[in-house]
Amino acid sequence: MTHSPSKRIFVAAMATETNTFSPIVIDRRAFEESFYAGPGAHPSTATLCTAPIPVGRKVCAEQGWTLIEGSSAWADPAGLVSGQTHQDLRDEILDQLRAALPVDAVVLGLHGAMVAQGCMDPEGDLLARVREIVGPDVLVCAELDPHSHLTAKRVAAADFFVVFKEFPHTDFVERAEDLWAMVVETLNGRMTPVMSTYDCRMIDVFPTSREPMRSFVDRMIGLEKTDPKVLSISAIHGFMAGDVPEMGTHMIVVTDGDAAHGAALAEKLGQELFANRGKHMMPQMDERAAVAAAMVPHDGPVVLADMWDNPGGGTAGDATVLLRELMTQGAKGAAIGTIWDPIAVKLCMAAGEGAVMPLRFGAKSAPMTGDPVDALVKVVTLSKNAEMIFGESVVPFGPAARIALLDADGVEIGIEVILNTVRAQSYDPSLFAVMGIDPLAQKILVIKSTNHFYAAFAPIASEILYCAAGKPYPNDPATNPYRFVRDDIWPRVENPFAKDA
Repeated sequence: MTHSPSKRIFVAAMATETNTFSPIVIDRRAFEESFYAGPGAHPSTATLCTAPIPVGRKVCAEQGWTLIEGSSAWADPAGLVSGQTHQDLRDEILDQLRAALPVDAVVLGLHGAMVAQGCMDPEGDLLARVREIVGPDVLVCAELDPHSHLTAKRVAAADFFVVFKEFPHTDFVERAEDLWAMVVETLNGRMTPVMSTYDCRMIDVFPTSREPMRSFVDRMIGLEKTDPKVLSISAIHGFMAGDVPEMGTHMIVVTDGDAAHGAALAEKLGQELFANRGKHMMPQMDERAAVAAAMVPHDGPVVLADMWDNPGGGTAGDATVLLRELMTQGAKGAAIGTIWDPIAVKLCMAAGEGAVMPLRFGAKSAPMTGDPVDALVKVVTLSKNAEMIFGESVVPFGPAARIALLDADGVEIGIEVILNTVRAQSYDPSLFAVMGIDPLAQKILVIKSTNHFYAAFAPIASEILYCAAGKPYPNDPATNPYRFVRDDIWPRVENPFAKDA
């Protein structure tokens, strides 16, 4: 292999997803509990938004380039990031960048939906400061989560973005590889990336596990392969729980020096998305109908998704609405993973495995999450550091306790619950297996996730039911009590493009 002249590239990551309606403030400890690695300490496997770091190691080794690694931090979604935590993480990365100068490129792993106390656009703030440090001629790019906000400040500061295409996000490593491939071609003088964007003026949810989004993403991938001017196509879904002025759906097209072609294609694809507005979301059931449907005999476990109590969307993950309905309808062979309750876990830890005890748990975080459950329980399994897998990542959710609910005579009623300390959505059946529950042996698996669970649970599920139980998450953009989101966006208005006619 013929190497190009040696280059110096700085890479770092700062990411979380902020539900501005969530009461759970993210501090430095929240990042450290989920994922934090100092310079050079990132493991060989990626953690969602940090994929540019391990992928960059391989690429720079192949090219004979120098990779200078900064810090990487990821916090599981919640509410606002504390102002001090945001400033400390940002300034840590900026100081590392200054120490690394001169550099030929800056490659970042960002989520794109972070909101901090006193700063509505932390990623835009970081990118603008990076650009100020390195000047106008150094390549600046980033990988983003599609559930992000594409602000004008970010677009102005970066040369290009590459965004996960899949929801569930099974492709974050592949998209980091795409990002780095463009970095290599650009620094070697073989392409000139130009980013064009289009505002779709809509708020929606776009699971790629079903139509019409599945075909749309396949077309994006096809156009990247067949259109010689196109380098990358991305859809920014937006994040409806982020009450910020520039929230909403956008298209990104990166071309090789042809901004007009990119703009025309971005508009064409964006209008296709808009034409399908309201058709992307998976069908939903209320808790009564969902539990009744799940209790019909099936050949294998029914996966019941508590889709709006999703810690991956910033909620606490402690709603009890579905559990109550399972108890009311007398369900048996059901396992719930998880209900977030650090205090209940501590009490179970103190009692020990095998203990039978009265326990109050769940529904402590916010309104519309149900009521706390008071039950006689048996502590079945305890873990000081429970983890599940998500693609190539490892996701912590412990300390954790597996409890079995008992009747007044101390007999198990057929419902087990995993209580966790570190909030995390239900990505994978290993969530149950690590606590000693065989997911294949259950009749009903209740998980807390909107759609990230799909790739891992679909192969074992006899049926998947999406349940809208309570309203711990602001899931209706037409009526959500936004303060900052603009009014000229669907579904807040029927046709936001009318004024352009």
